[in-house]
Amino acid sequence: MRILKYSPLEQKLSLLGRSPDEMAQLCLQLGLPAFVGKQVAGWIYGKRVASFAEMKNVGQKARALLEAHCEIGARRPAAEQRSKDGTVKYLYTTADGHFIETVYIPDGARATLCVSSQVGCKMGCAFCMTGRQGYAASLSVADILNQIYSLPEVDTLTNVVFMGQGEPLDNLDAVLRATEVLTAAWGWGWSPKRITVSTVGLEKGLKRFLDESACHLAISLHHPIPAERAALMPAERGMGIERMVELLRQYDFCRKRSDGPRPAEGARQRRLSFEYIVFKGVNDGLHHAEALVKLLRPLDCRVNLIRFHDIPDSPLQGVDAERMVWLRDYLTAHGVFTTIRASRGQDIFAACGLLSTAAQEQARGQRN
Repeated sequence: MRILKYSPLEQKLSLLGRSPDEMAQLCLQLGLPAFVGKQVAGWIYGKRVASFAEMKNVGQKARALLEAHCEIGARRPAAEQRSKDGTVKYLYTTADGHFIETVYIPDGARATLCVSSQVGCKMGCAFCMTGRQGYAASLSVADILNQIYSLPEVDTLTNVVFMGQGEPLDNLDAVLRATEVLTAAWGWGWSPKRITVSTVGLEKGLKRFLDESACHLAISLHHPIPAERAALMPAERGMGIERMVELLRQYDFCRKRSDGPRPAEGARQRRLSFEYIVFKGVNDGLHHAEALVKLLRPLDCRVNLIRFHDIPDSPLQGVDAERMVWLRDYLTAHGVFTTIRASRGQDIFAACGLLSTAAQEQARGQRN
């Protein structure tokens, strides 16, 4: 793997992620007419240009002034790894020189991009390579959107999932603005149904997301028993999975029932899913399956079973295909619709965080 050398730019204002009105106000501050900001927004969100020089209907002097004080925020991938199944893992550099990962997953007519929201992660999940990096920074709106904006396959994308590095609800302002840009008429005009945000469950952030976003929600569950989940996922001690389910029941994910309060009004087209990495001898037993059914039966949701990708120096192990099928069939037969997610990119750095960890170690070696 060869990492392109990168020197952070001088501090400039990134325009990617700003609304047309915000760009108009910025132009006024620079002594330019407000309509120039609207023109610039059109070039960024309508044409996805990489430089001010491409903005043909913006005057030369205006382009020079914008160039002096602003940047679009577009940075092409610094490195990539391609799998034989078509999956591509891209390494991006952020405005301040950190490394983040993005994974492009084509599947017939569907193409999904898994984007990151932070550099490293605070959550410390035992099975996550990103968690071992620790937390370095939250991504700006521009750095989040650039993973899509500068993607070589951007025109083929059908879906985006916030399931890469970091905890999206720990960087909620930036994530909500990024999804606004993706769905706004002045932005890329996507349906919120094309976007899924994943979380381990942060109480204030989760309620705010439920109230302010119409995007799909995925909960990183991985264990249905609170004490044992806490051993895998320290975030359980902050907002437990049982309290999380009770909150979700108050929204549009609750199954119809005759008793109790009515769910709050919301974007009733949202889909709720639970991600469940299956570990041998840890969360794959009959009593785990029974606990999952009891926990999730009140919700209109699905469970995605995920095969564990080994990470270095971890005692956790995955299960065989037979066990995955048994767990799927048990849950579905007991009223919890369950699927097995196909493993992709196994011949490259499949586990999230491995590529960026290698890049960080290489960069440190070059500096030393």
